[in-house]
Amino acid sequence: MSTATATPGARAKKPRSGPSRKGALLSVAAWVIALLFVAPVLWMILTSFHSEADAATNPPSFFAPISTEGYQTFLDAGPWPPLLNSMTASVVSTLLCIVLALPAAYALSIKPVEKWTDVLFFFLSTKMLPIVAAIMPIYLFASKLQVLDNIWALTILYTAMNLPIAVWMLRSFLAEVPVEMLEAAQIDGAGLIRTLTRIIAPVVMPGIAAASLICFIFSWNELLLARVLTSTVAQTAPVFLTGFVTSQGLFLAKVCAASFVVSLPVLIAGFAAQDKLVQGLSMGAVR
Repeated sequence: MSTATATPGARAKKPRSGPSRKGALLSVAAWVIALLFVAPVLWMILTSFHSEADAATNPPSFFAPISTEGYQTFLDAGPWPPLLNSMTASVVSTLLCIVLALPAAYALSIKPVEKWTDVLFFFLSTKMLPIVAAIMPIYLFASKLQVLDNIWALTILYTAMNLPIAVWMLRSFLAEVPVEMLEAAQIDGAGLIRTLTRIIAPVVMPGIAAASLICFIFSWNELLLARVLTSTVAQTAPVFLTGFVTSQGLFLAKVCAASFVVSLPVLIAGFAAQDKLVQGLSMGAVR
């Protein structure tokens, strides 16, 4: 009587175990770190819906009555011109940065110019000088040209400030564009403009989205140049926000309300470009 022997392939496979303990610990650590970053924002939002008296209590009151006094004060102060100035300077400077950085990154990666490493180092060196060290020459130059309190002068400065970052970011994406794709475009007779707009730009769109969002955030949050070079006509939102900080009286609820409203455009832009931004910052290249 013969007995059938089971082959190794016929053996029943053990069910896969659940997430490992290490993976669970990493997940918990990630959630804790995320909550640490989000907690100040949630605290700001909660404080903005309190009255000044409740916001100033120590320890703070979590269950204080809801009040929109801070938002009412912010809206009564006339925030729309500063918000419009910030939006104009941020959007226009971001567009200029991408338009100028894309061909520059193309020249430094796909069609490298002579001594391209020196060019990259020069771009990086422009970020080593603190802006406060150059604020006086910039102010004197703007005063000589009579462009103080001018939103377009501020836009040009924001473009110059963010252009090196945009070039460095886009170059890392363009360096991974397949050469075969560019050779096929050249065979088809595509010129430089068509290659950049129709072939390269769609492929590196995650990098463009990431660079655009970073340039927009840096422009929107910039305070020192706007504080020194503007007064009333070209006043931006961060400068307007500092007006709520006074040496007398309570101002915490008003500042939190104003900060939340001023932060909304950046939050909306980040949420709208979330997929592209995560893909761009995590990959660092195209596949």
